[in-house]
Amino acid sequence: MVGAVSDFEFTPEHFLDLMRHEIPRYEELEDETAGATEGVDAARILELGFGTGETTRRVLALHPGAHLVGIDGSTRMLAATRVEGAELRIGELVDPLPEGPFDLVVSCLTIHHLDGGGKRDLFRRVAAVLAAGGSLVFGDVVVPEDPADAVTPLTPAYDLPDRLEDQLAWLREEGFEAEATWVRGDLAVVSARRLPPSRRSRLRIRARSR
Repeated sequence: MVGAVSDFEFTPEHFLDLMRHEIPRYEELEDETAGATEGVDAARILELGFGTGETTRRVLALHPGAHLVGIDGSTRMLAATRVEGAELRIGELVDPLPEGPFDLVVSCLTIHHLDGGGKRDLFRRVAAVLAAGGSLVFGDVVVPEDPADAVTPLTPAYDLPDRLEDQLAWLREEGFEAEATWVRGDLAVVSARRLPPSRRSRLRIRARSR
């Protein structure tokens, strides 16, 4: 995963066991994240935080022939992960993103490592590398409306989830048409499409007037 804490390293050989143990809906979240990319005409894809390639493989299976560029801050993950059709690189979320345009940007369990300001900045930078009409899809931990739904174990200063509604509002401010396609407790999948300039202006005005 790409994180805000660069010296935090997951161990590739234990990563899946850890995710499945701490997040009972982990496989469902992965499936729903990849599934939300269906219908996107994606020849070129950017993945933020490829980990062991669980999302990578699912997304490429739905977009055969696409070229995927993936970034992750873990040298261990880079050394251990091989996915046909994917170009995997070292990179942090706060670094400049690979040069676009991309038709699709996808991420699972990575963006929550940024604080609110970091997420807003990332959404702005993602918009800049997306092709017109391109989409951002991510599945992640969020701060749920009901505190009793906050069941995913979090590490202070490393895991920094925000409210789903806040993230949707930040996306709209950056000219995305955004919605949650799946929500279960403190997990959610968001699909956001980059709108044409004329519609972006109207969307920003509505988002800031709320």
